[in-house]
Amino acid sequence: MDAFSAPGRFWKGNIHTHTNATDGALGVAEVCASYRQAGYDFLAITDHFLPKYDFPIVDTRPFRAPGFTTILGAELHAPATALGEMWHILAVGLPLDFARTPASETGPELAARALAAGAFVAIPHPGWYSLSLADAQTLPGAHAVEVYNHTSQVRTERGDGVYLADQLLAAGRMINLIAVDDAHFKSPDAFGGWVMVKAEANEPDALLAALKAGHFYATQGPLIHDIRWEADAVEVTCSAAASIMVLGRGSRADQSVGLCQTRARLSLKALKGGGFARVVVADAAGRRAWANPVPLPD
Repeated sequence: MDAFSAPGRFWKGNIHTHTNATDGALGVAEVCASYRQAGYDFLAITDHFLPKYDFPIVDTRPFRAPGFTTILGAELHAPATALGEMWHILAVGLPLDFARTPASETGPELAARALAAGAFVAIPHPGWYSLSLADAQTLPGAHAVEVYNHTSQVRTERGDGVYLADQLLAAGRMINLIAVDDAHFKSPDAFGGWVMVKAEANEPDALLAALKAGHFYATQGPLIHDIRWEADAVEVTCSAAASIMVLGRGSRADQSVGLCQTRARLSLKALKGGGFARVVVADAAGRRAWANPVPLPD
């Protein structure tokens, strides 16, 4: 079952952001209020789980209110990627008593421990720190890749993680796609990327279950209303778009290009044999929405 056939409705949320509990500029209350006032239904504050900050998992439960909820989480860290960088691992849905990271724990071990604790685990901002395919393959349980990280784009023009997602998909790994802010509020880095999660209630457990099930799409603004998969075609309904695309392995694709489109029927014939297909919608300003990939039989 995909997001568009799952029961419930779509809820707007950001699942990667920071406060002054670590390296953000604003306090927890102010960050929660900012997202609530911006029309978000839910938020996960994911401060850096590091010894220099005393390993915080920020308790945002006091800031839940009618129409707005929070999910607990953190950005986890351990040594070291192939480039010698500290690992960054996004974990949404952690318990408050998640154990501190011992110095001997590796990134893959830490990710596995977060998964065992019940978290939705994602590979954050791979473009920002040049995470390799080989690195990503050491996190076999990760649910998603950040295909867009807003602060990485605003501050370093390295916000795009599509390259890594497509390499994993081409290698046979079905992995989902998220867009996030990773806001620190030291620059205009909020409200630029989010997930639309399909769930029956705007409650932490329901949202977390929907994230793990892949019942969501990622966006910078465009809305995807429906996707219907057939044997040789896909039907997409969306907000006004300049291009509606279905992409597969390597260069395999079909697209409909033209202003103010709200529906397209795209052929899957050129994508057959590639193992997967995924839909992307882009508006006239170049903002994109990414649906999660689906397996594509030969």
